[in-house]
Amino acid sequence: MSAAAVLEAPPVSARTPRGLVRTVLRLHRGALGIWLAFVTATAGFLLWLLGPGAEAAQRKLAVYGYSGLIMPDSPATEYNDLFYYPGTLLTVASFAVALFAGGPLIARELESGTAQLAWTQSVSPARWLATALAVPAAFIVLGTTLLTVLYHQLWSTHSELLIAGIGPRSLYFSLGPATVAAPLLGLALGALIGLTARRTLPALAFSGFAYFLVYAFRGNHWPFQGRYQQPELSSRSRAFTSAGTEIRDPGCYDDKACLAKHDVVRFTREYLPSPDYWPRQLLETGVLLALTAVAVALAFGLLRRRAAIG
Repeated sequence: MSAAAVLEAPPVSARTPRGLVRTVLRLHRGALGIWLAFVTATAGFLLWLLGPGAEAAQRKLAVYGYSGLIMPDSPATEYNDLFYYPGTLLTVASFAVALFAGGPLIARELESGTAQLAWTQSVSPARWLATALAVPAAFIVLGTTLLTVLYHQLWSTHSELLIAGIGPRSLYFSLGPATVAAPLLGLALGALIGLTARRTLPALAFSGFAYFLVYAFRGNHWPFQGRYQQPELSSRSRAFTSAGTEIRDPGCYDDKACLAKHDVVRFTREYLPSPDYWPRQLLETGVLLALTAVAVALAFGLLRRRAAIG
């Protein structure tokens, strides 16, 4: 056994379930710190988009209608681009979860002998793996749920500021319980690959590749949230006269004479909900959770066989 394994050896308290949880938290406190920092920073960014970030774009919409959102060098165009960044961060986080599970969480513990040492301290291999998965899974669910709720609130509040096209449609159909289930599948896949490879670097590489395949499949097959499989999202633009009367958007752009002719003083716009949203979300979530359960079952089966052989 290596010197590093001895230094990282779980104490006797790890024989209890609570002690084993503390051991997992201590061994992976760096990854936990990175995750908490990611959740905090992304949540702060979402709150900024909900408040101060939307103000300039909202003014453009109110004055010029939808045309104000697509004007060259408009603050609304910049806001439209920023709107999608948290979604990209959540996708990257799912990849990071798969890499972490395959590498430091499982493969490194097996490679260094830390896991085997825990098994000699009355900690069964099954309990070790269950705790190693349950602790990060709890933080993943809490963090992604918070970010998904905030992101959904952002959509509900300011989706009218998005430029119509594939982007809003793709984002709308990707926000929901499936957003929470996706990194859990990454965790399970990484654990299975880590148990198979038992070496850190190969586990990192194969975990990233496996989750890339999952991500590519989700992007191109129904009911997963690919860019081209969702129905179009209808939007409705309206203008208001100085008397408060609601009329159709006359499409004046920044033509002040046109605005004056129609007596328009304010615009509003909204994306209309799709009846296909919840069927897709629930079906995709169910598929992702089922695949997660299969990967976890395979991981426990593999660990049981290897422990019996060892």
